[in-house]
Amino acid sequence: MSKSFDVVVIGAGPGGYIAAIRAAQLGLSVACIDEWKNAQGGPAPGGTCTNVGCIPSKALLQSSENYEHAAHHFKDHGIEVKGLAMNVAQMIARKAAVVKQNNDGILYLFKKNKVAFFHGRGSFAGSGEAGYQVKVAGANEETLVGRHVIVATGSNPRALPGVEFDEKLVLSNDGALAIPEVPKRLGVVGAGVIGLEMGSVWRRLGADVTILEALPAFLGAADAQIAREAQKAFTKQGLKMHFGVNITAVKREKKGKAEEVVVEYNDDKGAAQSLACDRLVVSIGRVPNTNGLAPEAVGLALDERGFVVVDDECRTNLPNVWAIGDVVRGPMLAHKAEEEGVAVAERIAGQHGHVDFNTIPWVIYTSPEIAWVGQTEQQVKASGREYRTGTFPFAANGRARALGDTTGLVKFVADAGTDEILGVHIVGPMASELIAEAVVAMSFRASSEDIARICHAHPSLSEATKEAALAVDKRTLNL
Repeated sequence: MSKSFDVVVIGAGPGGYIAAIRAAQLGLSVACIDEWKNAQGGPAPGGTCTNVGCIPSKALLQSSENYEHAAHHFKDHGIEVKGLAMNVAQMIARKAAVVKQNNDGILYLFKKNKVAFFHGRGSFAGSGEAGYQVKVAGANEETLVGRHVIVATGSNPRALPGVEFDEKLVLSNDGALAIPEVPKRLGVVGAGVIGLEMGSVWRRLGADVTILEALPAFLGAADAQIAREAQKAFTKQGLKMHFGVNITAVKREKKGKAEEVVVEYNDDKGAAQSLACDRLVVSIGRVPNTNGLAPEAVGLALDERGFVVVDDECRTNLPNVWAIGDVVRGPMLAHKAEEEGVAVAERIAGQHGHVDFNTIPWVIYTSPEIAWVGQTEQQVKASGREYRTGTFPFAANGRARALGDTTGLVKFVADAGTDEILGVHIVGPMASELIAEAVVAMSFRASSEDIARICHAHPSLSEATKEAALAVDKRTLNL
């Protein structure tokens, strides 16, 4: 017996579960399929983000930051700590508890919104007049029929050629989140979001961390001024970073009773080098996850890199089949997937959902945090557009001084003629929260003068945003 729904969503990551909930809010009958399992074999919706990505990494970042504050900064506040020790098992257990809270929260939201949840792997099985058949391979195999299908199967970590993840010595983001003890030497391949965040966690806890990056410069996607400021901070903290690296071999070697990983590479000058480490985190990007989806069963088109082909509105080549999130073009960000999920659900219901890629914020949750939205100065300059910039350092912000965290700055890039905000870039404390004001401003095509004229609470970190906006017109008040 098949079960029929207006919408069947394959995948319950941020894009999938949000799409399912929004479609249900709009009065559609909805099913959502997801195969993630918890340690007991039960359902664990939330995808990579909740299970081995955004949520657990933030939990470990918070734990490691607390440890660093206790070890190095509490004394500035008159707080004396004796016998400080790190219980890694408890840290990992807390991370697992945070993940479970989020898993359970999604299951509750499904129940509350009357979304039928099916635990198993979803795949296309054919199509007919009633819609598309989607097979659920789980404890009990069954077939659903969806008038519309939303593919939200996410992505998988990309491995180095010929070097498989064993999650013991060679780790993906999954293994990097579950290291049972602080490694003495941690190697990281890739200086992107995952590499920097995981490197930061274990560096704070005492690991000697070395990051190898193939690109010639640090954070090439970020504004160059922000990237330089962040690189200075990370170097000061003790992260070793090498750029322009070409890895030639990765070997597992015996060292007494233990094993180590040896990475052989050519540096930016072409000289042969090697890095020996106890664990190696590989974070060189992610690939779309269509494993077991059976797109050929219905003729769903994929591109040469394995992404589901979609148009600007997330429509595939098949009528009533949509795809969102990491499995399609665009940035692999949880909040981008959520916005696409909402937009697609609204389009199915006859509304006009919209996603503006130019106002999707980017965040790296290191310390200092890094966040930006819109265009970098180098992008605006390359376009030939006349522009002005304004910056303000957290060193001149009263709240940052009180927090004892004055690294970084806020930067505005605005059109020279109209003063429209083209990009905002932040490196410093709570950048992940501060960037929201810039997203709102850019969504309404505000000018830097608009932000400069808004009253910001004193003392607050957000005053640095106001001051940077003032700096566009060279009117900074506190510098």
